[in-house]
Amino acid sequence: MQNPEIIIVPVIFGVFGWIVKMVLDARTRNRLIDKGLVEDGIKNLYPRIVSPALSNLKWGLVLMGIGVASMISFWLPDVISEEGTLGLICIFAGIAFLIYYAIANQREKEQRNGQSN
Repeated sequence: MQNPEIIIVPVIFGVFGWIVKMVLDARTRNRLIDKGLVEDGIKNLYPRIVSPALSNLKWGLVLMGIGVASMISFWLPDVISEEGTLGLICIFAGIAFLIYYAIANQREKEQRNGQSN
């Protein structure tokens, strides 16, 4: 194949356009749900919007986990190889996601209990 740009450029623009369409469709769908223009049965099919505070918490925890793993591998270069560093990063990022999951579930339960009272 002489000119891979002929395929690569349209694919990149196509993927970018698809992502923009998906984001705009999700926003429209969420606005309809918030205004109550959709039946209750359909509301349960779509995930709830995550509050910005929880989203920031998630990525803060993940980045802290990656930072801790990187620091450990920096402090122990003779003990941990490059592959071990990658493993530590994956483990600490996974632990951060699990912590976020527990916190998000707890907040969702609190919100449901507050709405039902």
